Amino acid sequence: MTALEEISTDELMREIQRRLECQNKPDKRLILIGPPGCGKGTQSPKIKSDHCLCHLATGDMLRAAVAAKTPNGVKAKQAMESGALVSDDIVVGIIEEAVKAPECRNGFILDGFPRTVPQAVKLDEMLSAKGVSIDAVLNFEVPDEVLVERVEGRWIHPASGRSYHTKFAPPKVEGKDDFTGEPLIKRKDDNAETLKSRLQAFHTQTQPVIDYYAKAKKVTEIHANKPASDVEAQIAAALK
Repeated sequence: MTALEEISTDELMREIQRRLECQNKPDKRLILIGPPGCGKGTQSPKIKSDHCLCHLATGDMLRAAVAAKTPNGVKAKQAMESGALVSDDIVVGIIEEAVKAPECRNGFILDGFPRTVPQAVKLDEMLSAKGVSIDAVLNFEVPDEVLVERVEGRWIHPASGRSYHTKFAPPKVEGKDDFTGEPLIKRKDDNAETLKSRLQAFHTQTQPVIDYYAKAKKVTEIHANKPASDVEAQIAAALK
């Protein structure tokens, strides 16, 4: 964490202004759905910034809960150590803990969850008990053959989640994050063989989730095989 004395006055004033603007933003609870390489990683930081939301990736939340030894984190660790899957109840419990954070006061972006209809039902039940619900589900659609090309050229900045592509969105300096200058990494499963297997599983597993939220008229199809500015415009229209 940066010490306060290391932050310039201009940066501090911009952050104060941002927080004041966030107070007037309407609450939003969003789910991003899309196959690997669909562009969620590129768009979610902008959605987060524009709407003052927190970004909740289930894998990151799970690791954080285990490290913090929260009640659900302890249960999750016990399940993992015994070789069992972490139950839907535990994952929804971890989400419930995560959304209490100050940065989630305006709402959240859920990325990577729910993956099944039973998970969606449990999530809805948890939110309903708090008097809120999912506001919108953005379904990022890209043809599978395009995804293979996208994923093979993808590089990630681990700390922020920012993603780059050697062809479509290269960093200003090869191998370096534009904002921090820190090195980018390539995920070990970003290859064609792994992707094709993941895509098959994604389509089989996730389509029922899309159908579930479509019945509630909460799904917007995002045609993500377009320039980033076009995708941004689609998202902005969906979240008006």
